[in-house]
Amino acid sequence: MAQWTSAVGAAQLARQLHAQQPRPAGPGTRRPPAYRALADGIRLLVLEGRVPVAARLPAERELALALSVSRTTVAAAYEALRAEGFLESRRGAGSWTAVPAGNPLPARGLEPLPPEALGSMIDLGCASLPAPEPWLTRAVQGALEELTPYAHTHGDYPAGLPALRQMIADRYTASGIPTMPEQIMVTTGAMGAIDAICHLFAGRGERIAVESPSYANILQLMREAGARLVPVAMEEGLGGWDMNRWRQVLRDAAPRLAYVVADFHNPTGALADEDRRRALVDAARSAGTVLVVDETMHELYLDDDVDMPRRVCAFDPAGSTVLTVGSASKAFWAGMRIGWVRAAPDVIRSLVAARAYADMGTPVLEQLAVNWLMRTGGWEEAVQIRREQARDNRDALVAAVRRELPDWEFAVPRGGLTLWVRTGGLSGSRLAVAGERVGVRVPSGPRFGVDGAFEGYVRLPFTVGGPVADEAAQRLAAAAQLVGSGAGAGAEAPRTFVA
Repeated sequence: MAQWTSAVGAAQLARQLHAQQPRPAGPGTRRPPAYRALADGIRLLVLEGRVPVAARLPAERELALALSVSRTTVAAAYEALRAEGFLESRRGAGSWTAVPAGNPLPARGLEPLPPEALGSMIDLGCASLPAPEPWLTRAVQGALEELTPYAHTHGDYPAGLPALRQMIADRYTASGIPTMPEQIMVTTGAMGAIDAICHLFAGRGERIAVESPSYANILQLMREAGARLVPVAMEEGLGGWDMNRWRQVLRDAAPRLAYVVADFHNPTGALADEDRRRALVDAARSAGTVLVVDETMHELYLDDDVDMPRRVCAFDPAGSTVLTVGSASKAFWAGMRIGWVRAAPDVIRSLVAARAYADMGTPVLEQLAVNWLMRTGGWEEAVQIRREQARDNRDALVAAVRRELPDWEFAVPRGGLTLWVRTGGLSGSRLAVAGERVGVRVPSGPRFGVDGAFEGYVRLPFTVGGPVADEAAQRLAAAAQLVGSGAGAGAEAPRTFVA
């Protein structure tokens, strides 16, 4: 059986190679042989995630024609990549991209920094802000006042409290998506929702298509569930989904599930437009793929003039293709572990039945708190506080990074909580190691890719502002200096949790 899970066409690979910006050579520097330049170009595309790992490359003759070079040049480039561990081949199956065993993908992420360590370390690992008071306190007090009737019951509600299911359904309906409470299951955060979906739809060995890059914790959850991840490269900057690649992967790999973040993607911040949303739903339906849409960032538009597209499930009126996941953790507070799934009633019934062997249900008190917020208008007030905090932090962090690290490249998103940064040719993994030494924690790019991609990136969240943002950028600059001088080299970055 072939080991590749997607394919890259000759014309597509040629366009990507031609689009690369070569570094200017210094005086007296000799140009590398053509085969070496080609091998280096393909290797860089793999490390940056522009060509997925386990993607079948074109045959030598096809690529030679597309690049207008000799077949010998392509053959030599492929042989060099095989020798370096970036290409594997098998007679009859072709050649596909890989990452050398010496560049292992970190298996975990950074655990949240203990509160007692916050004074000495600036934590850029978790994209989470403090609770938007006074609304957390008010919500808990409101929940306590409503707890007594539930305390006289068994307290197990596998599908969620009926009142909260109705409230969430009504909010979808108010946004133009008619929804019944029977289409809602309340979960323990978005992670609990996606874990339940993966166990129901994608057994061990099943393929799941994922954006590349994607949310680190979800990728790890899927790996531990035994899934085979099929990466689909995003367009550059805030371009979002590359629909030609999505159609090709859905057609060729036939994944059981596909996981996407349409609203202010984590980590890039891209916002998918309506045409792409409609096209992806159509492509998934044609391929028989269940599309899991993570909407945890849906309400976190940071600029007032952002025109939010319709939700992805609006393009699936029959409810046969799209499963929508929402959460209070990003829009309100990470400590409020309430999430939900919106799906067809029969899917919800199956998820609820399967859940009995996992976590049984979601804490009643927290469900009452979220229901109180949504019923009283406190949710909108709290989310507005969150937007203002994130916007101010975004602007401060962008200004500080541009000032301290002018060689780093990024596009400023109009929503969400993260900035996806190309680090001027420095290793993101080594920056993470060096950052620990100078007092700043930052997750490296490979945590957001499949099998070692995105080595030249880091993710910066909008969790610090003002003087702290300035100090964080200064410490990142110090880490970059260590890496650039060779002093920051070392083993894999600390295994930290990336929220």
